[in-house]
Amino acid sequence: MAPQFVPAVTTLVLGATAMAREQAIAAAAPPGAAILLEGMPSGTNILPDHLDAARIAPGCLCCTGNLVLRVTLNRILRRHPQRLYIGLASTEHLDQLRSWLSAPPYDQLLALTPDLLA
Repeated sequence: MAPQFVPAVTTLVLGATAMAREQAIAAAAPPGAAILLEGMPSGTNILPDHLDAARIAPGCLCCTGNLVLRVTLNRILRRHPQRLYIGLASTEHLDQLRSWLSAPPYDQLLALTPDLLA
């Protein structure tokens, strides 16, 4: 019998600055959590080494950045993280992004939680 796939518990992280978002993730993320950050680092790496972080260029993730987000997210999900945090530089199209993450195939791969406000 094949093991059952468990969706990654996924939290969107919102905040005014990259540093605020990264601090919120560092405080909340358990060891081994995967992190997808939109935008450049705050200047100082505050994320602990035990967190698996990937960065993508800032831009509208549901419009112009959709392909980059999809490729990076798929790479992360191949590692089967139990916990995933997605740090967003902008909340302009938050509803569309949440809808996209809730649609196939991600509806089977992600278990969205309430947002984390930094």
